[in-house]
Amino acid sequence: MEKVSSKKYEIDMCNGPLLGKILIFYVPLMLSGILQLLFNAADIVVVGRFAGNEALAAVGSTSSLTNLLVNLFIGLSVGANVLVARFYGAKQASELTEMVQTAVATAVAGGVILIFLGFFLAKPALGWMGTPDDVISHSVLYMRIYFAGMPFMMVYNFGSAVLRAVGDTKRPLYYLLIAGVVNVVLNLIFVIVFGMGVAGVATATVISQAISAALVVRCLIRTDSDYRLELEGMKIVPDKLLKMIQIGIPAGMQGALFSISNVLIQSSVNSFRSVAMAGNTAGSNIEGFVYTAMNAFYQAAISFCGQNYGARKYKRIGKVLLLCELMVLAVGALMGNVAYLLGGTLLKLYTVDPAVIEYGILRMKIICVPYFLCGMMDVAVGALRGMGYAIMPMLVSLTGACLFRVVWIYTVFRSYRTLECLYYSYPISWALTFAVHMVCFAVVFRRVLKRDPGAE
Repeated sequence: MEKVSSKKYEIDMCNGPLLGKILIFYVPLMLSGILQLLFNAADIVVVGRFAGNEALAAVGSTSSLTNLLVNLFIGLSVGANVLVARFYGAKQASELTEMVQTAVATAVAGGVILIFLGFFLAKPALGWMGTPDDVISHSVLYMRIYFAGMPFMMVYNFGSAVLRAVGDTKRPLYYLLIAGVVNVVLNLIFVIVFGMGVAGVATATVISQAISAALVVRCLIRTDSDYRLELEGMKIVPDKLLKMIQIGIPAGMQGALFSISNVLIQSSVNSFRSVAMAGNTAGSNIEGFVYTAMNAFYQAAISFCGQNYGARKYKRIGKVLLLCELMVLAVGALMGNVAYLLGGTLLKLYTVDPAVIEYGILRMKIICVPYFLCGMMDVAVGALRGMGYAIMPMLVSLTGACLFRVVWIYTVFRSYRTLECLYYSYPISWALTFAVHMVCFAVVFRRVLKRDPGAE
């Protein structure tokens, strides 16, 4: 197959001014996330308007459980991102090639494992979460079909992580746009024309994921750079897998254990029945746009810190963190407040039920307005992971956010059993965890400079 030059898509993160390069990296990645959420929102809107509150609640009630099962493998893609960025910054061509082969092979294997986990755990896990009887059959069906597409989702995520590590956030945006348009069209056909309900939404998602995975694999095969994918010799290189695990498993465990706390919160929301569940689903879907815009700075922190760490340009890492923190604060505060102020109008896109809208606005008032704290917390984690420190941010996050929320549910929420009380656990945990992460970064940064005094 003819090779394609990829230099115009790559970013030299180790030389020159940082602000412009971070923004060039950030904007396509942010747009990719927003597009993905728009297409996911189309799922929610279609089922909410054409399949009823039960179907809307069913789709929303699976998200925390799905994240619990998927996050461990997505964490490995963080390890792939860090290592590809490090080898690219250090100009270690053979190491970079082996890392890409290992990442894609691991994605395929992980996706196959997730098919079986999703199929067999869907019904018992959703039952354990207290999913109401009028929702659970729809939830199980949606989740089983959705998990059939896990190999495609994993390949796209790992492939995109490789491209992000070298500064290419544009082509994943193009691929996502193509797949997302297909997803929306198929949603309308399957749900409205054929009346397939949640099964139609899940099937459309699987097909669109297959398209995005095929496009990113094609990109990696055709590139003329050292991160080219060779399908004929694709294999898992043991030492690269071990390094990816050392960085990625703590990130994945953090995501999975975070999801446990979110599963407990979803179970608590479920106790308020399907109307509250539907409002929670719609509100959290809108918040997802704010989170995604902020999360792109987390991804920038990982890639920029990873490349500069590999190139031994440590002082630029501190500048990367500062710039990303200031930008995520501005974006998070602006978008969070705008989303809340327009909440009533936005929620009407999902449902016309006044009670559902009221529950959605309640969630957004407490969680969406201070959402910038979550973004600042994540950027600090990204900087630490970019330098190869994975255990420390995992332990801090699990204690400051995950454990805190679990304790909150069994103490404060038990005494004051309202949705407001439940939701307050989020902003409080973000503020506490961010403060500790910044202390950890200061300690690690001094340690790195002291260990390698000859570096820049």
